[in-house]
Amino acid sequence: MQLSGKRIWLTGASMGIGEALAQALADAGASLILSARSLDKLQSLKASLPHAERHTVVQLDLADADSLAAVVADTLGNEPGLDVLINNGGISQRGLARETDLSVQRQVMEVNYFGTIALTQAILPHLLSRQGMVVNIASVAGKVGGQSMSGYSASKHALIGYMDCLRAEETVNGLKVLNVCPGFVQTNISVNALTEHGDTFGKVARSIAEGITPQECANAILKAMEKEKYEVVIGKGLSGWAPTIKRWLPNLFFRITANKNIR
Repeated sequence: MQLSGKRIWLTGASMGIGEALAQALADAGASLILSARSLDKLQSLKASLPHAERHTVVQLDLADADSLAAVVADTLGNEPGLDVLINNGGISQRGLARETDLSVQRQVMEVNYFGTIALTQAILPHLLSRQGMVVNIASVAGKVGGQSMSGYSASKHALIGYMDCLRAEETVNGLKVLNVCPGFVQTNISVNALTEHGDTFGKVARSIAEGITPQECANAILKAMEKEKYEVVIGKGLSGWAPTIKRWLPNLFFRITANKNIR
């Protein structure tokens, strides 16, 4: 897919991988619909991008899945005009499964899974009319499990399963679906993560601090989009190799995750 001239809706655009994607996509010549909860951050991001007049800011909250169809209708109307949806918005979670409140598990699933698929299904007719693309920013945690991330990992596993089904159903109609599985990336994902009881974790985990930069991740995502790949794992070290190790050496992988919390 040639990205120049494409109209792309990007969620979770206000920070981290989303902010880096916004910059890379704008540099590539795309016109962006930038979404997140923070309107101020979105406005600042828009102003910083090349050709700021091409881009639009749309505030939304993935936690309120029932509101998203109306947001899409207000933004896009009934006319075709969207080429790509990048589902990057979401929240993380940290804490042992046996200690994590069910309300926290529900909150993570509500945002990461139900919010994302609600937005996807509302936008899908527009993408089908242009034989467009859905890019799902999942996680290596959506391919493999480990300690202290049961809710987050479950939500990303669910998203990958949904997107694989969507691809199987709609490829015949020209839709492209790309699952992106980043490993550790230097963002505030752990800072903003929910703890067992719904508090904010508030720290940059060492694994995150030692990960790749958001810019490196964004550049790899753009390459995967241009090549119209089905799935890509992005990362270095164990976070990049984990899906391969689990596939070919599952017993070794299970021993590693049982002996060490790599989060």
